[in-house]
Amino acid sequence: MKPARPKSRITRKQALAMMKDADLLELGSRADELRKDLHPEGTVTFVVDRNINYTNICINRCRFCAFWRDEDAPDAYLLDKGTLFSKIEETIALGGTQILIQGGLHPSLDIAYYVDLLQSIKQRFAINIHGFSPPEICYIADSADLTLRETLTILREAGLDSVPGGGAEILSDRVREIVSPKKIRSSLWLAVMEQAHRLGMRTTATMMFGGIEEPADIIEHLDSIRDLQDRTGGFTAFIPWSFQPWNTELRKTLNVKSEKFGKGPQSAKLKTVDYPATAVEYLRVLALSRIYLDNVENIQASWVTQGLKLAQVSLRFGANDFGSTMIEENVVASAGCSYRVSKEDIVAAIKSAGFRPAQRDTYYRLLKKF
Repeated sequence: MKPARPKSRITRKQALAMMKDADLLELGSRADELRKDLHPEGTVTFVVDRNINYTNICINRCRFCAFWRDEDAPDAYLLDKGTLFSKIEETIALGGTQILIQGGLHPSLDIAYYVDLLQSIKQRFAINIHGFSPPEICYIADSADLTLRETLTILREAGLDSVPGGGAEILSDRVREIVSPKKIRSSLWLAVMEQAHRLGMRTTATMMFGGIEEPADIIEHLDSIRDLQDRTGGFTAFIPWSFQPWNTELRKTLNVKSEKFGKGPQSAKLKTVDYPATAVEYLRVLALSRIYLDNVENIQASWVTQGLKLAQVSLRFGANDFGSTMIEENVVASAGCSYRVSKEDIVAAIKSAGFRPAQRDTYYRLLKKF
């Protein structure tokens, strides 16, 4: 159940001012108070799961991504069922309750492949399948000449339980036209999520920032999530994480004039992305996310991009969830960022930050307290 909508909420204009000018510690304090209101018991949750990328073959070729490969690349792959099942067996043996299964937009796969994949998993394992980002679902629908609702219904009946928020990046089309020109537009990402919610499926929402976006684009993204959540209540959590530029095309100077981002004397400048967002920038966006998304119950810290110590700090900047143990993670690692932690590390980190750790499932139901 989503939080009750407050009598007053900050506007886009107020959020933009906070993003640009608010004192970081004051912003963090406000976010922390809102976290306490929503989660007064002081519990910080996490899920034990594995990210399984069934293929790295993708036609989108996003400039921010170091994971994709062409179909004929020497290191392109499509996991066979035996390998996939072994990964799931190991996940369950480690106490996992969920697999997050995503891949690229593979030009040779049709909806029958995905139906068979889901059914094969469900026939063998009692595990939640959190799978297929909105770009994948749109691609499957287009390939099968089906509507989004028809496609989601077929996938749900085959075994898909919930939908991850991948492929959102920044829900601002002027940014998407630069960093991922072949990827679906913002309206389609939101349409997939709305259809999933209307079918009773829960989803997460993400935001990748620290690329070429401006503060106004971040606010546009948050507002899109808040608006959809007002209408459906289907998002379980929001996860902001910072772009990791190493090994990506976006690290280089893009030959894109800044008139794409505005007019005036700045228009001759070129946009460069050489380093990830700083800790201060990450905490600012995290806190603002907690403040703006007053109807989303859970905000997730991103230890996978920020490391364990900053994830601990995040718990005082609005976050109430530590995300996943990520027994396996490939996409962020391919960009050159590879923090690895165990369940024991997460439990110890939460405790030492002054909170009560608890393992949860996909739907934030508590399974075990530590």
